[in-house]
Amino acid sequence: MTEIRFTDYKLSEDIMNALKSLGYEKPTEVQSKVIPLVLEKKDLVAKSQTGSGKTASYGIPICELVDWLENKPQALVLTPTRELAVQVTDDLTNIGRFKRIKATAIYGKQPIAIQKTELKQKNHVVVGTPGRVFDHIERGTLSLDKIRYLVIDEADEMLNMGFIEQVKAIINKLPKERVTLLFSATLPEAVKSLAQKYMKDPIDIEIKASGMTTDKIEHFLYNVREQDKLSLLKDITIVENPDSCIIFCRTKDRVDMLCDELTDSGYSSDKIHGGMEQDDRLAVMNDFKKGEFRYLIATDVAARGIDIENITHVINYDIPLEKESYVHRTGRTARAGLSGKAITLVTPFEDRFLNEIEEYIGFTIPAKHVPAMEDVTRNKSAFKEKMNKRPILKKSKSEQLNKQIMKLYFNGGKKKKLRAVDFVGTIAKIDGVAVEDIGIITIQDTVSFVEILNGKGPLVLETMKHTKVKGKLLKVYEANKK
Repeated sequence: MTEIRFTDYKLSEDIMNALKSLGYEKPTEVQSKVIPLVLEKKDLVAKSQTGSGKTASYGIPICELVDWLENKPQALVLTPTRELAVQVTDDLTNIGRFKRIKATAIYGKQPIAIQKTELKQKNHVVVGTPGRVFDHIERGTLSLDKIRYLVIDEADEMLNMGFIEQVKAIINKLPKERVTLLFSATLPEAVKSLAQKYMKDPIDIEIKASGMTTDKIEHFLYNVREQDKLSLLKDITIVENPDSCIIFCRTKDRVDMLCDELTDSGYSSDKIHGGMEQDDRLAVMNDFKKGEFRYLIATDVAARGIDIENITHVINYDIPLEKESYVHRTGRTARAGLSGKAITLVTPFEDRFLNEIEEYIGFTIPAKHVPAMEDVTRNKSAFKEKMNKRPILKKSKSEQLNKQIMKLYFNGGKKKKLRAVDFVGTIAKIDGVAVEDIGIITIQDTVSFVEILNGKGPLVLETMKHTKVKGKLLKVYEANKK
């Protein structure tokens, strides 16, 4: 059978160039099934675990289909968590970079005034959590009349977090003529009924959960008394000595406690939970993605929205109380075809939760004997050496794409009657620069930002210091170094 590649789809040169820069060559299973159907504008329900490449499966065709000239949002993506909203927005921006697709994230715990300003700009795709999306709809700050594509991402988690009613309320406000795409790692009855009620003859797609088979992830557990958990965790980490590991706890207080304990013991670690400020959460996630530290201690909020390819171990310090959470947690490892380990600590009174998980995933998780003292002693020096060694920083998949891009700041915007076409018209006249070298343009009241692509940024920056835009000489800087 001939192997499918992205070149087999009818994708524009702009999208193909971005995929090439991102290192996308051949589609994953979910991408090969979803992309052609979305390009044909079919409704679909895809049962697919996190880490299967589903964001690109809808992101690629949506970026292809939206009309760049339209100023109002044409696609709405609903996500259960802020982290996932930010990640999806980044992915869509990267995929649509050369087509100049503007994607905006809106979520709670961020000032609504900032988001209102963003939503006044030209936006092709809006990505957000249900509560904040509905808030903007009620305020009249999110225009819906041009929405042609709705994506409900991680629908089962929407249900678990109590968002389904808000999702229904949002759907009822959207245009009836639209394509609806629903993605879920599991398909509870409430999610199925959502699909039946609000979708037009959706096509069902099921991608087998490879993360639940032992060919990619080695699953095992340790039986332990609650008071011995911390000591056992340290022994496990010394013997396993992971490069990159997420340790899941049930509550934010447990996360705080465990992170303090491990940090005091010399672990390269940090934490993330719902009680933290959004900026702090995003900073921790970015540092973990880059490999600044090895151990992330987290609540389930972090089980969604982490797309990091090199996580070698997931440890359930506390067994999840909901069986679905086991799938989402362990799905953090063995991504992008790599292998990993999922280790669970089970106390004597947690058999009921373990039984539910095993019934749900379809196999018994084997129990291991706790690490022998001589093994711990033998591995201690290698563990300490790794803890004292700075991790090798990971390159993001967008690094190749973004190193060709410079974002320029201009000290003029709407109040000076400036429009995107004014910048395009002026910059495209520079020798050696074409319209294709101009990326996303964001015009605010008093400032504007223009992305220059293909390594042409320095040339445009120098030229624009002495070139007028619509008769006005504007101050211009590299935006992120201003």
